[in-house]
Amino acid sequence: MPLHLDQLAAFVNVADLGSFTAAADKEGLTQPAVSLQVKGLEQRLGVRLIERVGRRAQPTAAGLDLLVHARRLLQESAAAEEAMMPYRDGASGRVRIGSGGTASIHLLPRAIAVARKSMPGLEITVRIGDADDILRDLEANSLDIAVVALPASGRNFEIEPFYEEELLAVAPTGSLMPEGGPDAAFMRDRTLLLYEGGNTRRAIDAWLAAPDTRIRPAMEFGSIEAIKELVAVGLGWSILPGLALKRAGLVATSSLNPRLTRRLGMVLRRDKHLTRGLREMMKCLRAFKG
Repeated sequence: MPLHLDQLAAFVNVADLGSFTAAADKEGLTQPAVSLQVKGLEQRLGVRLIERVGRRAQPTAAGLDLLVHARRLLQESAAAEEAMMPYRDGASGRVRIGSGGTASIHLLPRAIAVARKSMPGLEITVRIGDADDILRDLEANSLDIAVVALPASGRNFEIEPFYEEELLAVAPTGSLMPEGGPDAAFMRDRTLLLYEGGNTRRAIDAWLAAPDTRIRPAMEFGSIEAIKELVAVGLGWSILPGLALKRAGLVATSSLNPRLTRRLGMVLRRDKHLTRGLREMMKCLRAFKG
C-alpha cells in the first residue's frame, strides 16, 4: 500500500509540536483522529514512530529518519499542487491545433494572438498537414481541435462551421479578366496551376466540370504559396482561397462566375473536455472576420 500524505502530515505535525492535541488543533481535526493517522502510518511501516517522554510526544529513532523523507514528500506534494493552480484557475493550459496550410498562415495567427492576449499562459501548438491526416490525429486525441475545409466526417466528431470565404480566379498582373468574372469555360482554356487534393480541390473540380471533360491542370502543387509565386511570374492561372490573397499584391484577382465559396470548420471529438483554453480558442475562431 502507498504512503498516505495525510498520515505523513499528521506525523510531522505531532513531531514538530510535541503534542497530538496541538497537531489536531493545527489540522482542524480531533485528537483521536490524529492518533489514528499516526497509528495507521506506524502499522503501514511496521515501526514505532512517536513515543511519549513525560508529557511530550517525540519521534523515535525511526521517526527521526522518516521525518527527513516525510518533509520532502510533503514539500513536493505542495509544489505539485501549486503548479496545478494556474490550470485550476484557468490561467494556463495547452491547445493543440491541426490545420491546413492556408488557415495556419492567414487565419490562425490572428486568432491565436487574440487568445494569448486573453490567456497569456496558454500554450498553443499548430500542426500543419493534409485534412485526412489531421482528422486521424484528432481521432487519436493527439490534437485537441482541427481547422479544416468542410465537409469533414467522422462518427466521433462534432463539426462547427465558422468561416466562409470566396475562392477567386488568380492571374498574372495585367491579365484581362472577363466582365462579371471568368466562368468555367474561360478558366478551362487557361493554363491552370491547381492545389492538389482535399475538399477545396474537389470543390474547384466540380465548379470547372463540363460534360465529357476531365480537368487536367498544367501543374499541381501541395503549397498555395508556391502557386501564388508561379502565377505571379506568369506561368498560369489558378483558383485560390481569398484568405491567401489578402496581401498578394503580385497577382490579379476576380470573383468567379458563378461565385465559388468554401467553408472552414472547427472539428472536435464528441467526448473532448472543453478546457478554458480550448473554449477561448474556439471563441476567437468564431469571431474571425477575415
